[in-house]
Amino acid sequence: MCAPASGAAPGHTAQAVRTPPPPSVRGGALTAVAKVSADRLALADLVAAAKYGTGEPISDPARERAVLDDVAERSAASGVDRRLATAVFRDQIEASKDVQRGLFNRWARYPSERPARRPELAGEVRPRLDRITVRLLDGLAAAGRPRNRPSCAPRLMAGAVREAGERRFDALHARGLLRALPSVCEA
Repeated sequence: MCAPASGAAPGHTAQAVRTPPPPSVRGGALTAVAKVSADRLALADLVAAAKYGTGEPISDPARERAVLDDVAERSAASGVDRRLATAVFRDQIEASKDVQRGLFNRWARYPSERPARRPELAGEVRPRLDRITVRLLDGLAAAGRPRNRPSCAPRLMAGAVREAGERRFDALHARGLLRALPSVCEA
């Protein structure tokens, strides 16, 4: 399972909290896309926990189609080509399913690692995914120029590897993050 995100250290006041620099300062728009993709992929753990042991399949073609239709519709408002948005989110969904399958296999082999609670997909997980959808579409819009450059894929992958390391993603999640990103760059 991926490492949980940590909060602020105890005892910190609001005055001690600094606003992070904009994506252009932290490594660029492509790094920001990798970060948001990692946020989305980390939620695959909750999706898997919600489905594990229920008989509910990992693949849900109707739900996936609804997500892709929604993304295609929202993309225009974000200034992102709908074909690009659909391709990127298709990769995001496939990466999430790969992680879910890996977690199901791990939990079947190692019952002590099974999730202790089953989150609610509709009320808990999907609203978080919806917020990330908006952030990812905004990130794709901001990465318009870099996506068209020959350096896009290596810079995006470097950002993804760095993000996976910072989050202490295991091999399953690191592979998933790399799987989530190929459609971002235009060849």
